[in-house]
Amino acid sequence: MTGRLEGKVAFITGVARGQGRTHAVRLASEGADIIGLDIAGPTIEAIPYDAATPQDLEETRRLVEAQGRRALLSVGDVRDLDGMKKIVDDGVAELGRLDVVVANAGICIPQAWDSITPETFGTTLEINTTGVWNTIMATAHHVIAAGGGSLILTSSYAGKKIQPFMVHYTTSKHALVGMTRAFAAELGPKNVRVNSVHPGGVATPMGGGGMVSQLEAVGETNPPLNLMGTTFLEQTYAEPEEISNVVAFLASDESKFITAEHISIDGGSQYF
Repeated sequence: MTGRLEGKVAFITGVARGQGRTHAVRLASEGADIIGLDIAGPTIEAIPYDAATPQDLEETRRLVEAQGRRALLSVGDVRDLDGMKKIVDDGVAELGRLDVVVANAGICIPQAWDSITPETFGTTLEINTTGVWNTIMATAHHVIAAGGGSLILTSSYAGKKIQPFMVHYTTSKHALVGMTRAFAAELGPKNVRVNSVHPGGVATPMGGGGMVSQLEAVGETNPPLNLMGTTFLEQTYAEPEEISNVVAFLASDESKFITAEHISIDGGSQYF
């Protein structure tokens, strides 16, 4: 059976592991070749979970190729617009087109409001917000040249409500809601759709290392806020493949009349 993305090419940031990896594998299973980028190394010391590695990136390559698709994966930084442009341009030159963009790369640092520093605030915004803008600026012209396509921005539950003890993360993810709408308006006449996805808790390596203990520590500064983000369902968090299901839908023609939309995959937690 022909996949929904047969003959298409997708570019994904943060592709080495977690949601980025499952997005790559899922889109490849639907027929897309993958261009991908990941820093595959540390970004800032304050991050409590382990960084992705070059070995993680190679595993994503293996998994995409196991789907019978090509995987042009590179080490790169979404903060480096020129570097990302080169990766995208080289990938498009080799694969011939670009149809789907998934701006997935991001960081998350639990900190009480008065523990946030200029460095942690600035780096969070540089990666989570400016990095997404850079991603679109490096890719949109190629998608337009292909006749249109789909840009998918990874926001968060924190982009609709708040993530307690993460002023910087919440700010960065709210910004993506406005960015989604603004780009959707201007790129719509070019047949380019722009939507955001808003996961709640997801079982990825971002929850590993010292993440849980740091969340518990900052939660003690204002205990009532710890109840925020509770799901309505018995299921309390998503598997990354569940986010990829929505990404694949938005990448496909099944969603061809959906743009400027913000789709939650959070078990209802934004309303708790």
